[in-house]
Amino acid sequence: MTPAQLADAVLAAARAVFTERDLDHGILPATTTVERPRNPEHGDYASNLAMQLGKRAGMPPRELAAALAEQLGRTPGIKSVEVAGPGFLNVRLDAAAAGELARVVVQLGRGYGGSQALAGQKINLEFVSANPTGPVHLGHTRWAAVGDSLRRILAAAGADVTSEHYINDAGTQMTVFGESLYAAAAGEPAPEGGYVGDYIADIAEQVRLANPGILGLPREQAVETFLEEGYRLSLAEMQASLERFGVRFEVWFSERSLHAAGAVEHALDELRRHGHVFEADGATWLRTTDFGDDKDRVLVRSNGEKTYFAADAAYYVNKRERGFNRCIYLLGADHHGYVHRLKALAACAGDDPATVDVLIGQLVNLVRAGQPVRLSKRAGTIITLDELVDAVGVNAARYSLTRASTDSPLTLDLDVITRQASENPVFYVQYAHARIASLLRNAEDMGVTRGDDFDPGLLSHERENDLLKALGEFPAVVATAAELREPHRVARYLEDLAGTYHKFYDVCRVLPRDDEPATDLTRARLWLVEASRIVFANGLDLLGVSAPERM
Repeated sequence: MTPAQLADAVLAAARAVFTERDLDHGILPATTTVERPRNPEHGDYASNLAMQLGKRAGMPPRELAAALAEQLGRTPGIKSVEVAGPGFLNVRLDAAAAGELARVVVQLGRGYGGSQALAGQKINLEFVSANPTGPVHLGHTRWAAVGDSLRRILAAAGADVTSEHYINDAGTQMTVFGESLYAAAAGEPAPEGGYVGDYIADIAEQVRLANPGILGLPREQAVETFLEEGYRLSLAEMQASLERFGVRFEVWFSERSLHAAGAVEHALDELRRHGHVFEADGATWLRTTDFGDDKDRVLVRSNGEKTYFAADAAYYVNKRERGFNRCIYLLGADHHGYVHRLKALAACAGDDPATVDVLIGQLVNLVRAGQPVRLSKRAGTIITLDELVDAVGVNAARYSLTRASTDSPLTLDLDVITRQASENPVFYVQYAHARIASLLRNAEDMGVTRGDDFDPGLLSHERENDLLKALGEFPAVVATAAELREPHRVARYLEDLAGTYHKFYDVCRVLPRDDEPATDLTRARLWLVEASRIVFANGLDLLGVSAPERM
């Protein structure tokens, strides 16, 4: 019995307790959940449904819980139900019902862990969104790992997700980029506030070689060529770096296209239609303070120049007109002001501010032997994605960047995340999968298979029960990670699962010794082991991390 099946059984017991009149008045929720008690002595699962419904039903919660317990106790697979505290239901499953979960996991395979929790949500997930003026750096890399994992988790929870990279290819930074490339090719000092680093010289040389005589052109024309050719080369390198990191965007959206297609003017018309645009001091403003922003935002300056916020507004309206009913932005630590700003923008466009989710990622630092690390040679003072991957590998980088909540600064110890030892979290989890794969290879070599004749009631050992309960939590962990936009929950779950599996393996012998025949218990445990392998593989895949067969 899965936790979801038990939750359905709790609701079924409640339907049996209440009268048709109560049910007609909608006294029961559409769904409920069960949880593992912190103290295993309190049972396998607990429900607080009686406490939720007591007041609405006009019954003391303990009295309602007693009625629910009587009904629930008649459900096949439930060994006992006890009422505790102010009205908790503590449920114990019989061994066969608990063990049946192994069959469910194996039969669902790659589908186990998925749900329809977010079905009906069409989500635009924007992350990284770096300026195409240089390589992907460490700050972007955290969002690359977290964003791609979140994309996978949202999809597993039933959402229709489109991952999108907004290319900031309009504005002053592009002009400065072109000037910086020209200066590097011409042997001039970089312009004030310009881009530096060996990567600028590399791109400038590629453009110069592809365009003989470019330095003999009028400066303005040469700078424009350096800008456009350099932009193309830099964007291609960015895409290649992210692809190497396992991150593939379905949409690369150019800011330039908003201006070229008249999308900014269209967005201003839409905002005017909703009554939140006003004129003051010769400029055009959006009254975002009506919806919690700290100040109103300028859309068009008094000189007629459109602001970055006008492009933000056009991009939001464009997303909504493409049919997205949820827009998630993953932004850097210097974008805190965007949280209220973008939500207010949505409200000004006539939408519920909840349409917009803005996640802010804090900074990442690297240390080795307790000292800050400076890896970069190509990009001046920044550390690039490629350099991080060269130093630690894709798996260690992605897992380490994803396993911590993004609202806190992150320090990665390169010595730890490259060490093949249990204190390295990614190794600890991957090793659990590899250990299972090795056991299954040994079983095959011995001619022992789990077969189709599976008796789940044999999985009655305490450690087997602990492992089954841990496996049963996986779908709820994924659904919660999707709802809260917190991929780190999956990583921490896998680490806990690895510990639970190792404890099981240490005391529950799976394969027979050489002089012993395979038994029904052997086969039952092979079902449990295979179920564990599937959950590790599915969880690691949600993080974009490989599940190795050997280590």
